[in-house]
Amino acid sequence: MATLDVARLAVNYGNVKVLEDVFICSCAGECIGIIGPNGSGKSTLLKALSKTIKPVSGSIVLLERDLKSFSQGELARNMAVVSQDTPSDFSFTCLDIVLMGRNPHLKRFEIEGKKDYEIAQASMELTSTWAFRDRMFNELSGGERQRVVIALALTQEPSILLLDEPVSHLDINHQIEILELVDRLKKARGLLVVLVIHDLNLAARYCDRLILLNGKSIQAAGAPADVLTRENIRKAFRTDVIVRRHPMTGSIYITLMNPVPQEAQKSEGRKIHLVSGAGTGARLMYGLVSRGYVVTAGVLNVLDSDFETAGELNIKTISEAPFSPITPEASAQNLEAMKAADVVIVSDVPIGWGNLQNLETVMAIADSKPIILIESAENRDFTGGKATEMLKKLKAQGAIVAGSVDDAIARLASL
Repeated sequence: MATLDVARLAVNYGNVKVLEDVFICSCAGECIGIIGPNGSGKSTLLKALSKTIKPVSGSIVLLERDLKSFSQGELARNMAVVSQDTPSDFSFTCLDIVLMGRNPHLKRFEIEGKKDYEIAQASMELTSTWAFRDRMFNELSGGERQRVVIALALTQEPSILLLDEPVSHLDINHQIEILELVDRLKKARGLLVVLVIHDLNLAARYCDRLILLNGKSIQAAGAPADVLTRENIRKAFRTDVIVRRHPMTGSIYITLMNPVPQEAQKSEGRKIHLVSGAGTGARLMYGLVSRGYVVTAGVLNVLDSDFETAGELNIKTISEAPFSPITPEASAQNLEAMKAADVVIVSDVPIGWGNLQNLETVMAIADSKPIILIESAENRDFTGGKATEMLKKLKAQGAIVAGSVDDAIARLASL
């Protein structure tokens, strides 16, 4: 049974359309993250779900009942809302604040009884705020206040918890503290949590599913890995990122890429073939692609970090099986890619017997096109001097030596 079912929802502010054609179907025990750029309607969606604003069309079904059939008291007994800005000027004790969550369950002029105090205490113990019960709310830190407000929401005994950017003004330790708490509550109480959140990495880590709003409607919805793709993020936020899976947490994580100066983006589609590996080509790949160069790479072993980066950047790659030497077939493909390129760049990749064939292939085309060699101070020859000898020959044949990735890109631009 769906705890919340939203179909074809549309919301206007006056004559301005804010949301249209929004669908959500979610069950108890889930955390649904609402993400999107500023002005995409995230907070508006929560306001519609909490009956704060009236949709112009569509339906919202809560616990198999139309939201419109709920009185405010009934809704407060089933849904709790934590806003993004927690007022800090309440001169009440924390216990008094949390007990306010029992108001929807009390009759007119009725005061809290033993059961209400027990529920408030349980909520405060669950949020690790019982120690604050006699402290004044306005004396707490931001993270402590937010935990007390969540305890207040839990004291309502809701089925659904709506959180509107609950961690946006908190330090990272308090952000983790609050989201870990929400995750525990979701599991312990079987809550449906709907969370508006700006931090995409936190969204990927703590949300079971994501809804990406953009341009007044849903651009993407599904598991974090399906929604937080490079293409979706570029379209919604108009910025470039790299999306990977964290090796320790297993969750998706996003790295914001530096914008390239407009004057640097004048490559006119020139073709570059890159010889790299072991992570030495990652920054170079991004620098070339972002400047408009058409890049190929090889031969790279599958699972090499440069192979993964090439895949993320849609770079055509000649590949070989993991931890395997380069075969004649792969070497022949590599040679053809080098012949098709305008310039070949060799990163400061360590060279051993397994990838020495790449350097031999570069030697084969050295007389026919420009070669740029990136060299660092570290020893890169693990072939007993064979690779060093070949690099010296390349330099003697006119290969351009660059001291860094930035130097290589600058020298490329001057060719």
